[in-house]
Amino acid sequence: MSTLRDAKIGETVTVVKLTGEGPVKRRIMDMGITKGVSIFVRKVAPLGDPVEVTVRGYELSLRKADAEMIQVR
Repeated sequence: MSTLRDAKIGETVTVVKLTGEGPVKRRIMDMGITKGVSIFVRKVAPLGDPVEVTVRGYELSLRKADAEMIQVR
């Protein structure tokens, strides 16, 4: 299963599952990233951290560690 970190620039992916525990998972869900939502990858910083995405009509930056917790297809 691939993660959001593996997604390429310009690609739109769908969230399949959120991994992680407790407060970290809750924070990701509070940002609007839930199962079934579409995520558009806008930019990736030169060293891969952070990843800039569009979720539910707004822009969001995620750390690599957080992006690895989001399984997508």
